[in-house]
Amino acid sequence: MPNPVIIEDYDPRWPQLFEMLRSRIASVLDELAISIEHVGSTAVPGLAAKPIIDIDVLLRSSTDLPVVIGRLAELGYEHKGDLGVSGREAFQANAAAVQHHLYVCSSGSPEYHRHIAFRNYLRAHAADANAYALLKRQLASKFGSDREGYNKAKSEFVQRILQRTLEA
Repeated sequence: MPNPVIIEDYDPRWPQLFEMLRSRIASVLDELAISIEHVGSTAVPGLAAKPIIDIDVLLRSSTDLPVVIGRLAELGYEHKGDLGVSGREAFQANAAAVQHHLYVCSSGSPEYHRHIAFRNYLRAHAADANAYALLKRQLASKFGSDREGYNKAKSEFVQRILQRTLEA
């Protein structure tokens, strides 16, 4: 079944949807999570994005992962493993009302820090956020349902922005 890459104009409801999801997750993780962050393009005001909320949970300790897996299962999340990204565990919400991706990260996770740096940079640099939105729209049109191709094609832009965050 085709799953096209669709980029939508910014929706001011995205932060509210994140907050609703964050609250549910926080209610079961409690002291196990240092922070629960809205990351990805939906976390940048004004930025066009795929209408999928990305959430990163930063764990107090990686040894808490088995307990976290159990608690998230109570909310209907299925643990999918690290999907090839060390220090980050993916979870899928079966029958979620709000389309979202949930990742649980260990405290030293480079992926978590990369997500936060990228989000914060785009929040502070509107011209780069606008350029990113334009690129994403062009790539969505070019790649259609090829999500892997879409992600690879935008990686050079992402790396350039991450390099700027290191130089700042």
